[in-house]
Amino acid sequence: MSTATSVGRMTNTTTRLDHVVLWVSDPVAAAGFYEKAVGLEPLRVAEFTAGKVSFPSVRVNEETILDLAPRTMAERMRMLPGSAESAGHPVNHVCLSLSSGDFDALRARLQEGDVPVSHIAHDSYGARGNATRSFYFRDPDGNVFEARHYG
Repeated sequence: MSTATSVGRMTNTTTRLDHVVLWVSDPVAAAGFYEKAVGLEPLRVAEFTAGKVSFPSVRVNEETILDLAPRTMAERMRMLPGSAESAGHPVNHVCLSLSSGDFDALRARLQEGDVPVSHIAHDSYGARGNATRSFYFRDPDGNVFEARHYG
């Protein structure tokens, strides 16, 4: 496994986060939440609705997506023993790193949409050191997200 030698310096051989799969009750509604409240680009929603793909996704950035897998898919998860039981299995949270302006815009959109948000914390440690500000929110399926920005 290759890693970056310094924060912020990425190469084609650097290990990156490709996707996170979230179990959701309604993938179309979840995609709508991530588009409207979080500001992420929905992917494959029409194809999912037409029955052409198993789940839609939303784009976090050019390299990373969140897959919005319906809980009904859990029974088909057979790649490893115990995989089917992973639906609803807890993940503490997923953290999104944003610019200062995007951080403020996200918080405003969430509050405008009556999505509860935590207080703003300062100096939380993460992949790039201590974040200037961070807060938490949940999606409609209970998945917890942290939003942060660095100095």
